[in-house]
Amino acid sequence: MEWSDDAVILALRRHGETSAIASLLTRSHGRQSGLVRGARSRASRSFLQPGSRVRATWRARLAEHLGTLSFEPLAAVPPDVLDDGGRLAALAAACAVADAALPEREPHEAAYAGMLAVLASLADDAVWPSALVKWELGLLQALGYGLDLSTCAATGATDDLAYVSPRSGRAVSRGAGTPYHGRLLTLPAFLVSAGAIGSRADAVAGLELTGYFLERNVFRAHGRPLPQPRARLLDILRRTAGIR
Repeated sequence: MEWSDDAVILALRRHGETSAIASLLTRSHGRQSGLVRGARSRASRSFLQPGSRVRATWRARLAEHLGTLSFEPLAAVPPDVLDDGGRLAALAAACAVADAALPEREPHEAAYAGMLAVLASLADDAVWPSALVKWELGLLQALGYGLDLSTCAATGATDDLAYVSPRSGRAVSRGAGTPYHGRLLTLPAFLVSAGAIGSRADAVAGLELTGYFLERNVFRAHGRPLPQPRARLLDILRRTAGIR
């Protein structure tokens, strides 16, 4: 069996002296893994890293086998991302969450398109934190745990939405939610305005929101915590936003 597809490398795990097991997010084949021979060679190391875009070819005798992967490089991670602690942490977090949350060999084209949007956003330091939050919202939707941020769960209002119910995942207006704000999650305004971006503090609130539902609905069911790279990113954003 054989297929070829555009992909983003999510993770590489050493296998033997010269090879690695690669995990990819592909455009049409979902998350896929395979053996990469010679992955530790100098030529391969230059582009075989999380966040690199490749044209991948997977081959195996049977569909259920691990298979082998070969690559044609499309776009490496830009040097300015590798040299910036915050953006590199964002890239690591997105790749780690996708690798851990997405089931293997199930198509998720929306998650792939969102990952490309996150990679593109890393060129703008003001944009990438909001883009990452929106990608995680989309990931929850793709996994069947989408939040309803369109109307207030209590009143049906569509304006001044400020909270999210941790039980239902539905938005709550400021007026309806203020008496119970200690039991509700904060909904940053940029998540209910198409094309909007938020501040670093808004991004922290957004990641706390998506992180709550990712942990409860996706990771806890498998007895795992949220990936460590995501926790490190949240710490970085809290520090840069002046949040303790």
